Amino acid sequence: MRQAVIKLHPPGALLALVGNPNCGKTALFNRLTGSHQKVANYAGVTVERKEGRFSTPSGKNLRILDLPGAYSLYPRSPDERVTCDILFGQARDEKRPDLVICVVDATNLRRNLRLVLAVKRLGLPCAVALNMADQAESRGITIDADALAAELGLPVVSTVAIRRDGIDALVKLIDTPTAWRRPASEKATGNAVNHDAGDHIEIKRILQRLGLDEIVPHTTSDRIDRWVLHPALGPLLLTVVLFLMFQAVFAWAKWPMDLIESATGALGTLAGDHLADGWFKSLLVDGVIAGAGGVLVFLPQILILFFFILVLEESGYLPRAAFLLDRLMGWVGLSGRSFIPMLSSFACAIPGIMAARTIADPRDRLVTIMIAPLMTCSARLPVYALLIGAFIPAREIGGLFELQGLVLFGLYLAGIVGAMGVAWLLKHFTASGRQVRPLMMELPSYHLPTAQNIAIGLWQRAAVFLKRVGTIIMALSVALWFLASHPVAPPDAQESAIEYSYAGRMGKVLANVFEPIGFNWQISVALVPGMAAREVAVSALSTVYALSAESDDEKAEALAPVIAEKWSLATALALLAWFIFAPQCLATLATVKRETGGWTMPLVMAAYLFTLAWVAAWITFHTAVALGFG
Repeated sequence: MRQAVIKLHPPGALLALVGNPNCGKTALFNRLTGSHQKVANYAGVTVERKEGRFSTPSGKNLRILDLPGAYSLYPRSPDERVTCDILFGQARDEKRPDLVICVVDATNLRRNLRLVLAVKRLGLPCAVALNMADQAESRGITIDADALAAELGLPVVSTVAIRRDGIDALVKLIDTPTAWRRPASEKATGNAVNHDAGDHIEIKRILQRLGLDEIVPHTTSDRIDRWVLHPALGPLLLTVVLFLMFQAVFAWAKWPMDLIESATGALGTLAGDHLADGWFKSLLVDGVIAGAGGVLVFLPQILILFFFILVLEESGYLPRAAFLLDRLMGWVGLSGRSFIPMLSSFACAIPGIMAARTIADPRDRLVTIMIAPLMTCSARLPVYALLIGAFIPAREIGGLFELQGLVLFGLYLAGIVGAMGVAWLLKHFTASGRQVRPLMMELPSYHLPTAQNIAIGLWQRAAVFLKRVGTIIMALSVALWFLASHPVAPPDAQESAIEYSYAGRMGKVLANVFEPIGFNWQISVALVPGMAAREVAVSALSTVYALSAESDDEKAEALAPVIAEKWSLATALALLAWFIFAPQCLATLATVKRETGGWTMPLVMAAYLFTLAWVAAWITFHTAVALGFG
């Protein structure tokens, strides 16, 4: 008997989770593996397969794949292609699963069972997890799991993935050797996708026998949608939500930012007081603390922004926002489906570009990839916060709104308008851009966001940010310190030592390109490491100005008051305009290369964004000078 079990569960046995989008598949994956993958309530959140490890109570070690959501085994988008390739055994880097768990939304069997029947025809060992069973019961939907199992000819268990004990039946099933055997009466047909008419009849018959053929309305969600999707009130509500989000980024973050700034300032002073003058003191104070500390202070604002995005994802509001924006997106040649990748790009352009895989139309997918970087990613937030804090007074407008928050909202809006403008131009310069693309997408039920998922999402983002501060930003800050400190100034130097260094010389060469838009050589130097990561521009400015200071008192000053004294308002506004359109970081360009299959699109993206940024900064700078802000 033991030998049979070992044979059925070989080392590294592969279990795959398959299901429609929004069926709770990723929540089930989290519960099984302990993985902290983010869960969202809109279609296509999992654009790549996710792998985890799971040990059953009897000690069997399994690999679990969380495959991208799919509605059928006929792939219409790249993310569905991943699922089909693995299930059909056509993936180059993965074997066929040893067991497939079809995760089914118990509140919508009519739609979900289509995929179950298609997977069953593949002849793989298969079982059904009837997920969201609690929600089905609350709506008056009673499903007999044993009766459904008899109809399907597959094992069926009920699960509630969001509850700790909600997967006990599934774990017991996975630990049963018989679940890993191919169904004796089921043979692979070799044609698992062309059964639509037959599946429709079969599903109708199953639902009738189970007494589930009447559609139960989602009354609560429907009542909410009467307001949320109203033609007039819906867009107004969306605008208010986004506006309040950007107001909170400044209003809520002030106290923790002040605390972090005071702590890093005190650390720099402490290090300066206890270290002897020399290269190590300069490296630690001017390179590490000034560089990394200058970026770390913006962590509260980034977490507040992500908090709102996670809440919108968890609640199920994002697909409604896509629906509301479909008409606007259609005006520029896209559909509302492009909204979700674009919103993801507010966090980071890389997941936004990857999320474009959910778009079936190749032309729309490419255009979405090309405009996604125009969304204001969180890496730009430190730059915006620095310049707004230095040049925009912290005062209320009308007793309700923060002026700094209004400016930040305007910068985000400018990025959106820029993206829409580029898409509109592409619509008129490509024949396929003028075709009408009706939007068809699922609107999941509303959910109260769970504190656990929000906390996991925020922890992940904080960990990513701190890792960047401790690796990329730290390394670039040290490298810039070296370039800004060597070679040393001659004894008879008339200017600050940094102007004789490699960085100073490089900055003066780059100033030939950037002086027409109001940038001095210090800004020009900071833009170079900013290509590795946007927020590095802040740490680079901190390092450059720390080494430019003539006295220890000046070095101890925060960066914002320093640039407020040394720059004109016209320069600050031009730099804000530059970062709205600035060319993407190298990681983003590499992602575009991978998604488009070559270097043509990344080079086109870098060229057009650089041109947009330079022209926007030139117009902004010279307009501001003409208005007397120079």
